[in-house]
Amino acid sequence: MTRPSDTVLDLTDDMLAELERKLGHQFQDRELLLRCLTHASAARTRLESNERLEFLGDAILGSIVCEELFHRYGNSPEGELTRIKSVVVSRASCADIVTELGLDEYLVVGKGISVNRHIPQSVLATVYEALIGGLVLDGGYEVARAFILSTMDELISAAAESATGVNFKSLLQQQAQKMLGETPTYCVEDEKGPDHSKCFCVHAVIGNHVYPSAWGNSKKAAEQKAAENALAVLEGEDPPHSAAE
Repeated sequence: MTRPSDTVLDLTDDMLAELERKLGHQFQDRELLLRCLTHASAARTRLESNERLEFLGDAILGSIVCEELFHRYGNSPEGELTRIKSVVVSRASCADIVTELGLDEYLVVGKGISVNRHIPQSVLATVYEALIGGLVLDGGYEVARAFILSTMDELISAAAESATGVNFKSLLQQQAQKMLGETPTYCVEDEKGPDHSKCFCVHAVIGNHVYPSAWGNSKKAAEQKAAENALAVLEGEDPPHSAAE
């Protein structure tokens, strides 16, 4: 695939190999992998961008998540499964995964996007779905399924445990950047239980301020509760979750 001269990032073979290790799959077609990472702003034509792969990946993502929810939560009604799915496959959730895995370091974007301090959430979400599409085409359905479940397992648990279905981490990030000009981080204070069923105590940190901690049945769930606590404090309210839970 030919790329325009104003493309910001020129991905080397070593960088692509490093990315493949993160994805858990070695691509037979490196051009396909490169297309997964190429935003329309850096492509000569839209057909050379990741848009078509995003279309495919979006459908595969929804199908695999639905299948997983159906089997994992056998006693949950349709409405509850729909609620969990909407949180898990949301643009915010997909963008968070890309950031957490460091996949944003491999994005090929035009200079108009790269000059911004933060890559738009929509662009980050797009590359996650496009990579799923690429994994299906290059490695098959099971390869894509393994990647999705490995990256979304804790998120699924967190969404199922949240009665509201709200992504408190995304809300806190928006509020912290707006009010304080800072990005929240999360710290594990404690953990308990056997390896196959651990619980975690986590608190959020914004700048130099540590917010009330909370327990969860996974790191993702604990982070969501810790974020909800921090949001409450920022709004002058009592934190809803106790570290004694």
